Amino acid sequence: MKIHKIGHCCLVIEDQGVKVLTDPGNFSTGQDDVDGVDAVLVTHEHADHFHIDSVKRILDRNPGAPVVTNAAVAKLLSEAGVPYTLLEDGGTIRIGDLTIEAFETQHAEIYPGIPRVLNTAFCIGDRLFYPGDAFLVPLLPIEILALPVVAPWMKTSDCIDYARKVKPRVCFPVHDAIVSAYPLYHGLPKRLLEQHGIDFVPMLPGDDAEF
Repeated sequence: MKIHKIGHCCLVIEDQGVKVLTDPGNFSTGQDDVDGVDAVLVTHEHADHFHIDSVKRILDRNPGAPVVTNAAVAKLLSEAGVPYTLLEDGGTIRIGDLTIEAFETQHAEIYPGIPRVLNTAFCIGDRLFYPGDAFLVPLLPIEILALPVVAPWMKTSDCIDYARKVKPRVCFPVHDAIVSAYPLYHGLPKRLLEQHGIDFVPMLPGDDAEF
């Protein structure tokens, strides 16, 4: 499995001859120029994960790629006249030889009184778990975890504890646009998680990794 990090939560994942793009939000623009995309996954409606103009540009370049998402994002896509594929909790879809499974939950709480939106985590290729903005622990073994590391809904200790609960073989940082200029920030999760046998691979925008 090859992963290219465009920025924040926008990734290009290649596995089984399939190319998947995740969460084209407004914290990155490189996604607009990616060709050969077979599917676009959107976890939830917040702008740093879902930017409708970016989605439209991606589909212009990749007209056969379905936008796979939950009912809340599907409503917004429908209002914008953009086709979508609905994937609800426990559902699976095959894109070529790649299997994608959905796990629905609520977005992690930012602060009491701030509405929580529907969030869908995805298990990709039975190997990579991408949780979106939630600390959902799947009831299945996870080899690779896309680990949120910086957000208004979490502390560093939350990200460490979450990775320890999921127990992947390896993880890499996402949801880190506000600290991407400070790569030394990744040193703390790396040091703490590797004490618990979890390899942490720092990734900055533009980086590639193979798992």
